[in-house]
Amino acid sequence: MIPGPIVLNVEGVDPNGPAPVPVPQFDDGWFRSVRNVTVPTLTPFSPDPEKANGTSVLVCPGGGWHLLSIESEGEWVAEALAALGVTAFVLNYRTVWTEPSDAGWLRTKRATADLGYLAETEQSARPRGATDGAAAVRYLRCHAEELGIDPHRIGMLGFSAGGHVALASTVLNPPDACPDWIAPIYPVAWPGFAVPDALPPLFLAWASDDDLGPIMTESTLGVYRAWLAAGAPAELHAYERGGHGFGLEERGTPTDRWFADLVAWMRGRDLLA
Repeated sequence: MIPGPIVLNVEGVDPNGPAPVPVPQFDDGWFRSVRNVTVPTLTPFSPDPEKANGTSVLVCPGGGWHLLSIESEGEWVAEALAALGVTAFVLNYRTVWTEPSDAGWLRTKRATADLGYLAETEQSARPRGATDGAAAVRYLRCHAEELGIDPHRIGMLGFSAGGHVALASTVLNPPDACPDWIAPIYPVAWPGFAVPDALPPLFLAWASDDDLGPIMTESTLGVYRAWLAAGAPAELHAYERGGHGFGLEERGTPTDRWFADLVAWMRGRDLLA
């Protein structure tokens, strides 16, 4: 077992900063989440040593940059990957600071329903997410031997804002800080999204009825086209129904198949061998 949490070294960040704050329980229908993440950390999920295959995955929960949905888009996914022999790490990347009180959180929650507000937030959150992603990838590569992983089989799987982190970590960071493959699930790219010449394999998935509407379809197809234009491997899954934020929640919709499709893709790339 790998001890955790693992505090990532990021310039300008106090490693002894305050702990994340749980999202109030009165948010009915929400999975367990945290907010006010000021120090990026990794929560490790180790596979059975007899099943370990050397592949590792950084799991980036979503939450609109204001929280991390650490259950359905974090821990559940990491546990499912560990059962396949993958060494998984939930990346608790830094979030936007919100008022500590429950009432303050409700005000923030109402604000995040405004896509314009989220777009403004994203501009400052994106480089911070890429920085935390770089720190995570570099940590795994630097400590690969002691972690029992292959430094060249590091993937990044992200949901919504976490998918944005995976994309930003791939196209904004230098090669030594980029993952070897990525799987953004219902991500949103950004205006002027551009890619470098060298790109890792891509697995992309979302629901056609995503709550964010046409912006999700246009953005996701834009990412897919960018990969194809660069001549990089890319696989896309657009499910008819499932909405936004499905994670590993079973909704009785076609999106329930996304994880099985990801596993099949990973097997096809010998990532589970």
